[in-house]
Amino acid sequence: MPHGLRVPLAKPTPDFDELLRVLRGEKQARRVHFAELFVDGEIVSKVLSDFLGERPISSPEHDFEGFWDQQIRFWLRMGYDYIRVSGGLSIPEVRHRVTDDTAALSRGERGWVEEGVGVIQSRADYDAYPWHVMEKMDFAAYEYVSRRLPDGMKMLVCPSSGVFEISSEYLLGFEGMSMMLYEDPALVEAVFNRVGQCILDFYRNVITLDNVAGIFQGDDLGFKTSTFLSPAHLRRLVLPWHKRYAALAHGQGQVYWFHSCGNLTRVMDDFIDDVKIDAYNSFQDEIIPVSDFVDTFGHRVAALGGVDVDCLCRLEEDGLRKYVRRIIDHCAQRRWALGSGNSVPNYAPVRNYLVMLDEGLRWQAP
Repeated sequence: MPHGLRVPLAKPTPDFDELLRVLRGEKQARRVHFAELFVDGEIVSKVLSDFLGERPISSPEHDFEGFWDQQIRFWLRMGYDYIRVSGGLSIPEVRHRVTDDTAALSRGERGWVEEGVGVIQSRADYDAYPWHVMEKMDFAAYEYVSRRLPDGMKMLVCPSSGVFEISSEYLLGFEGMSMMLYEDPALVEAVFNRVGQCILDFYRNVITLDNVAGIFQGDDLGFKTSTFLSPAHLRRLVLPWHKRYAALAHGQGQVYWFHSCGNLTRVMDDFIDDVKIDAYNSFQDEIIPVSDFVDTFGHRVAALGGVDVDCLCRLEEDGLRKYVRRIIDHCAQRRWALGSGNSVPNYAPVRNYLVMLDEGLRWQAP
């Protein structure tokens, strides 16, 4: 392999069924399996060009089939047992801010959602919002990928951000939502329910496709010390929708994996016991290291990832290898798969990403 690394794999052998048995605690791992919420497109393109000798296709608009075939090859050759496909649910009229992207693999500009006042500030705004655009769904990527996966590989699906992110950030604005929770809680609930139903309708269409193994839903609910909303508000506005998504997946014999940034300590029992998530993703060492998570919750739910993104970005190779090896040594025989603590951003060194996976490939079951 290039530069002494074992990734990308020359002859990958995906086995999602084995990954699933490990995460369910039905067997101990014979190898370290990998899991990731997503890998930024700039990282994917760099790996494709520098390690797989391909000309990256930047978007499906340029070459739909070529783009998705390339995405499958990336996830396969990097050693994953699945590909996570997202998109297809449009969210119109979102207010963004933009600044320069200073990452080494820059995309030119980096945008984020306006966190102040959103596009819905009143019942009139709610009634006038183009919900029909959100309800017009595009399943083309899911249908294509479902037909193209190699034996042993599955697809995990997610149409967009979660009900909390879309409602609070994209539509209401976080500050606006916070005021409305006091001044007009019924309107806030109406927005959450309309968004939650759109996501549910989307899932009802995609989970019946061939090779879909479940849902890997992201919905960022917190920050370093707490959730954005109180547990009481989350239990009323957010958790019931995740419970519906999980029940839908479980009714198909599929999994419901959940990603959320932030400190979810006060609602983790809710997600495990009530929502019934099968695996949890997003770990920061400042909040809860993945090793501590598997010690505390590992008998009840699987853990995905855990290599703190700050360490993934800033450690030199020797230090990163030792750090990743400590995580593997602690977690490899538990309900766990290796990956970043959040996702692989375009400001992470590509070699560090490969080193993380390389350490997983070097592990040998006792």
